[in-house]
Amino acid sequence: MTISSDRAPQWMDDHSAILFGIRAAKKKPEDKSAAPGRDEAKDKEAKAEQDIEKPKGEEGKPKAEGAKAEPDPEEKPDLVLWHYQDKRLQSQQQVEEERDKQFSFLSIYRTRERKFVRLATDNLRDVVATPRSRWAVGTDNSEYERMGSMDGRRFQDVYALNLETGEATLAAKRVRWFNGPSPDSSRFLYFEDGHYFVHDIASRKSFNVTGALPVSFVDDRDDHNVVKPPTRSLGWSRDGGSVLLSDGWDLWRVPVDGGKAVNLTVTGRKNETRHQNRFVLDRDERGIDFDRPVFVSTYGEWTKKGGISRIDPGKPGAQPLLWDDASFGRLQKAQKADVYVYMRDTYKDQGDLYVAADSLKDARRVTSLGDQVGNYDWSSGQMLLDYTPSEKSLQARRLQAALYLPANYEKGKSYPTIVYIYERLSQQLNQFTNPTANGFNKSVYTSNGYAVLMPDITYKLNDPGRSAVWCVLPALKAAIATGVVDPARVGLQGHSWGGYQTSFLVTQTQAFAAAVAGAPLTNMISMYSLIYKNSGNTNQGIFESSQGRFLGGYWDNWDAYY
Repeated sequence: MTISSDRAPQWMDDHSAILFGIRAAKKKPEDKSAAPGRDEAKDKEAKAEQDIEKPKGEEGKPKAEGAKAEPDPEEKPDLVLWHYQDKRLQSQQQVEEERDKQFSFLSIYRTRERKFVRLATDNLRDVVATPRSRWAVGTDNSEYERMGSMDGRRFQDVYALNLETGEATLAAKRVRWFNGPSPDSSRFLYFEDGHYFVHDIASRKSFNVTGALPVSFVDDRDDHNVVKPPTRSLGWSRDGGSVLLSDGWDLWRVPVDGGKAVNLTVTGRKNETRHQNRFVLDRDERGIDFDRPVFVSTYGEWTKKGGISRIDPGKPGAQPLLWDDASFGRLQKAQKADVYVYMRDTYKDQGDLYVAADSLKDARRVTSLGDQVGNYDWSSGQMLLDYTPSEKSLQARRLQAALYLPANYEKGKSYPTIVYIYERLSQQLNQFTNPTANGFNKSVYTSNGYAVLMPDITYKLNDPGRSAVWCVLPALKAAIATGVVDPARVGLQGHSWGGYQTSFLVTQTQAFAAAVAGAPLTNMISMYSLIYKNSGNTNQGIFESSQGRFLGGYWDNWDAYY
């Protein structure tokens, strides 16, 4: 083994040890030019021996027609050997070849004791250690990797490692959702059976930290073939004493020692406003500092409004700073001043940067990218439509669609319309789209006189095709009712998963005058075991645990796959 140059070394905070990576040392290739005289003599001697061994009369004689050429002794066979027990398919190994070459095993050198300890092993490859801890946390997926490659359900065993001895102790078995260690690596967070758990490494005990709360932390909007999928974890507090969790609407500060959890945003569920992401304003932070304001993005579930809110220390609720029919993001703070910059865009205004104080009021625009929009024909407006899927067994009963008006729209006139589908798309109502000439682009269509409809689709397991029918046709009906859409001139377009749904929809309805299916999935059975080029893995996990939403393989679900 040798020290890896692909992992930057890192001192522990007390300078008692240094963390670094090691990897297998490569043998230096033989330098054949080191002694040219000697090598040349050997080559001449070998050639002379070959000439002696040749039968008389063979020298210069042409080879018979069809005779095989002599094999080149320097040529090596190029074989890729597949084995049914490979934990990673050979195709996946090829895609991840460069990553594998750069991999190193985390190790530690304790300066006082002059002691080297290797932490990561061949199975326990992913190990995380923080600069102010006596513990590290590692994960081992070797027992589950092969099956996870096939069905998409990826599990791992979580271990606690003693940084002084390197001893690894199993802390949690068969964990699907591992959320990482605390800033001091003394605990780690994971999700199991509908609840978040914190494991304390020193006591070797796990605690359910959400079981007593009056809300669920299961994502009820997730309609994939996943049992009790979690809502989001947004990180640890700086002192490691609490975690920030989302229930889908509000953000909760949940203590890990059994104390009382606090709903920091208070009104999200009541007002149907989702408090989504926390803005990380200090790139070097080691956990969330709740003694300082916390900025979060907000989103109106049924209005599609966007905004930024601030959670002030010791004050209940999140104070709305920005809230509009727009999208806001990229909030950053100056390192040595209370000056902030953020981006704002709408369906017709390209994203520009604004500078403001910590209230984000009276912001000053400092870029003018949006000014170029005025030189072109642009959408005249947008509508948000409500509709109900035609199948009552679908999980979501209220859906929405974004309808974009064509440029130079005249009220009372109906227009040719493009319906673009994927999964849920109405959340893009207030987002700007740069015009491009590559596939679907709503800005290009509206600029050329088309209306564009982008509906939501929710799914019933084992029935993704008909789920699209049950959602898209009611959305189209609602759009036609506005008078904007000419029902005789409606086109349908989708790409990849949307391409599959497009291909299916045109076999079920006469509502569309034309359809474009880009890179569609048209044969689910043959597609099931194909190799996905980007990852090198099979499509099986996509079908069973992701977009396909099938309950198993095609041999158990012939009707669903056909």
